Order: sequence, then structure tokens, then C-alpha cells
Amino acid sequence: HRLDKETTGLLVVARSLESQKQLVEQLQARRFLREYQAVVNGVLTAGGTVDAPIARHPVQRKRMAVVQNGKPAITHYRVEQRFRAHTWLRVTLETGRTHQIRVHMAHIHHPLVGDPTYGGRLRIPKGASEALAETLRGFKRQALHASKLGLQHPFSGEMMSWEQPLPEDMTHLIETLQQDLAGTQ
Repeated sequence: HRLDKETTGLLVVARSLESQKQLVEQLQARRFLREYQAVVNGVLTAGGTVDAPIARHPVQRKRMAVVQNGKPAITHYRVEQRFRAHTWLRVTLETGRTHQIRVHMAHIHHPLVGDPTYGGRLRIPKGASEALAETLRGFKRQALHASKLGLQHPFSGEMMSWEQPLPEDMTHLIETLQQDLAGTQ
């Protein structure tokens, strides 16, 4: 289990080779619970699933892309809150491909806010408050946070889970989006 650079949140680290072996087996068997929170560009009307294979981009080798002969990748998402031009999501993974959430959200034309690799140019919604425009300009990383992690303890077999609240920058982003939404209603 790993996190992309600039993604905040929970990460599991094995303290022994035996623990690592068992945790890798759980990951491969898709028994890890990994829940993320993300803020994407655009308004999604409902949750859904993206089932699209991922591999290295055929030309830009530092990027990943949805490609026909890639490895299977499945991402589930549900809407937490809709804003005028953005959506706050909870995302769970069945698989764990490099940049999976970022690639899948960009693939369905809803890239993560602030994503320097897959997000395209900065989008300030028409009629946005100055506070929102400033917050979006100042958000310099992908709006992605690993908020919940669950696994079976490698030795005791006990189910364990941890949660980490949103970091200050994402909390500020969401609060600013909520204020912008309230100002237009």
C-alpha cells in the first residue's frame, strides 16, 4: 500500500518480512479497506464505478493512462456533497494501480482539484467568489486524502481499522466550496 506524492492520509508499514508477506497477500486478495476523500472538478449527479484498465501512458512514460491492454483497475465512488462546479467524493478501491483514483477520475472527465499531472488547467467557475478563486489558485496538490484504512492483523487475525480526518487544506477547500454554494442559493 502506498500513497501518491502529495496525497495525505493513512499508510500501513510492515515491521517485519513476515508481516509484509501477509499484508501483501491481503492486498492481492482485495481484503484491505481503503477509503479516500477527494474533491473533483465538475458536478457528478450520482456515485458509480469506473472499471477501466490502467498502464503506463504510451507516450508520456511518467504518467499512467486508461489503456485497453492495461492491468484491471476498479474504483467505486459516491457523492458526499455537490457544489456549483465541484463534487466532494468518497472513493474506495478494489484494485491498487499507480495513480488509480487520479487516472480514473480524469478518465470520466472529473479530474481532482489541483492535480498537476491529470487535472489539466486551473478551472475557476463562472461567478465564483473571490475567496473560492483564491482557494482554488492556492491549492497546489491533488485534493485526495486516504481517510480510512482497514486490515486483518497479520498475527492475531483481528480486524483493525483507522481513520484520519481531512487535512486543513482540504477542510478549507470544502468549507469555501460550501460558502460559495450558500452564496448562490
